[in-house]
Amino acid sequence: MNRPRNSAAARTVPPFSFLPMPAFMALVAACVVMMTAIAPVRAEERIIRAHGISTFGELKYPEGFAHFDYVNPEAPKGGTFSTWGFGTFDSLSPYILKGNAAALSSVFFDTLMTGSLDEPDAMYGLVAHTIEYPESREWAIFYMRPEATFSDGTPVTAHDVVFSYEVLRDKGQPSYRVLFRDFQSVEALDDHTVKFTFNPDGALRELPMSAAGLPIFSRAYYETRDFAESTLEPPLGSGPYALNRVDPGRSVSYKRRDDYWARDLNVNVGQNNFDILQVEYFADYTTAFEAFKAGAYMYREEFMSLIWATGYDFPAVQSEAVKVETLPDGRPAGTQGFWFNLRRPIFEDARVRQALGMAFNFEWANESLFYGIYKRTDSFWENSTMQAEGLPSDAELALLEPLRAHIPESVFTEPAFSPAESDPSSVADRRALRQAGRLLEEAGWTVGADGIRVNADGERLRIEVLNDSASFERIINPYVENLRRLGVDAVYVRVDAAQSQEREKTFDFDIVTRRYAMSQTPGIELRGIFGGEAANVEGSNNIAGVNNPAVDSLIRTIENATSREDLEAAVSALDRVLRAMHIWVPQWYKGEHNIAYFDMYERPYTDTPPPNGMGELSIWWFNPEKAQALRASGAIR
Repeated sequence: MNRPRNSAAARTVPPFSFLPMPAFMALVAACVVMMTAIAPVRAEERIIRAHGISTFGELKYPEGFAHFDYVNPEAPKGGTFSTWGFGTFDSLSPYILKGNAAALSSVFFDTLMTGSLDEPDAMYGLVAHTIEYPESREWAIFYMRPEATFSDGTPVTAHDVVFSYEVLRDKGQPSYRVLFRDFQSVEALDDHTVKFTFNPDGALRELPMSAAGLPIFSRAYYETRDFAESTLEPPLGSGPYALNRVDPGRSVSYKRRDDYWARDLNVNVGQNNFDILQVEYFADYTTAFEAFKAGAYMYREEFMSLIWATGYDFPAVQSEAVKVETLPDGRPAGTQGFWFNLRRPIFEDARVRQALGMAFNFEWANESLFYGIYKRTDSFWENSTMQAEGLPSDAELALLEPLRAHIPESVFTEPAFSPAESDPSSVADRRALRQAGRLLEEAGWTVGADGIRVNADGERLRIEVLNDSASFERIINPYVENLRRLGVDAVYVRVDAAQSQEREKTFDFDIVTRRYAMSQTPGIELRGIFGGEAANVEGSNNIAGVNNPAVDSLIRTIENATSREDLEAAVSALDRVLRAMHIWVPQWYKGEHNIAYFDMYERPYTDTPPPNGMGELSIWWFNPEKAQALRASGAIR
């Protein structure tokens, strides 16, 4: 089974025209301020002023475009889109460390710019109609739409943007402090013009886009509220949805705002089509599936191979009331695996980590548990052109050689590490376990009188595998059994979702399963996943605690790549290093979406979604005639 990603069921692993005529005179008045406020510019440097921005400067959509190509501009509005969430929630605040935020709770907030589903790295104007920046990208000025308002009718101003940056930096999730490391200043040049100035030595390629993607909060609203405190009070936002109903830990729903200020903007045409977005919560996958069969919610992406292979033959499928489909997924397959907590002394030796990885028999699991539908993951950028292959290329070697002292020698002498194939006929592959045992012996862990490995100080090799899902037990238990065969005092620890989230936030685990959806254009987000600065920041996405100078250096190279060719070489080099470090036990992937839904939804494409996502929450729409037919047939209530 795959861990959910980019869906309501995904746990936060806590996610960018011309000036309207009424604002023209305001812009003219602001020009005098601009002339003195803009940082000095190199004499030869061109200033770019545009309706959008992309990582490498190319935009698919021209200024004044009518709508994104992948939407239906005539899509009707109405109906409910309902899906499911895993675990529980106790907060509507997705940007802070406290509490467990409800799924989709970021829908309250707009950003300066927004992305598209058919470009990997472009953003177009939302709250800001125009961005201005030098070729160096050392600063960026956003010209905001005066018509942008919060849901209470108050205007969205540059002062709110400044406040949003400051409150996220000071009170938001710790990962924001890592993200903002290269932000020098954020200032309101007037009520509708905001300027970001960046560290000239920072990741300038992406910093304007990071600024463009910040959620915007109301400064006035938080004058009487503590942003850092978890709450179920619906926040004041400027986004397309407001809170409809909340039942803490059980369900949450959001209603489309008829008075949404940006409903007719080109970036929103054909989007936000459902009147209600609803998420029902369940403690485990199997219970959630049974509820779907009973019509408790209408849409499900299936991440469990057993259910996908054997469960979709219930009456509603047979009568075609439920549609079952497999759609291609154009994104990197994601990085799902058992992650080691490198902060623990027992994981300091890479030979120990490699040995523990060899105890996982994927081939047996795929044949015996998964019905052969998965492939083994070996790369952190699986199913993409960025994954390392074979020996390092010349471009990779140019990046790796200066870092040689901090990375395994095998990076230079062996092909990119891939787990060896195991014997699928038995969960215990004796050959693999013998090799793993030799590695543990070399690392100083010998088998004691009771069959448990100990080190020279007599300390037992004890490892806990943390899990919060009953349906994942069938995968973890065989792995734990193989670890015990190796002489590891391995223990399976089952906790509920809330406990798991808290323990992961505080790094209170030995091994945990996690999945990351990797970007098609990796950059600053890698600081939070693999960067040393985030290794010991509670709540960060650096779940493994990677803290390596070579990794940090390669991340900086990725951040500053000036072409996709250079980017891919740097990502491949990083992938190669991380794989050689054995920071995880890679699991599996399937480069497709397995989905099922009651036949009341329609979409603007047939078989192939946009490359960056299916858009089920945004570009699909509700068909009331189909829904009525389902009710008449008794398929739904």
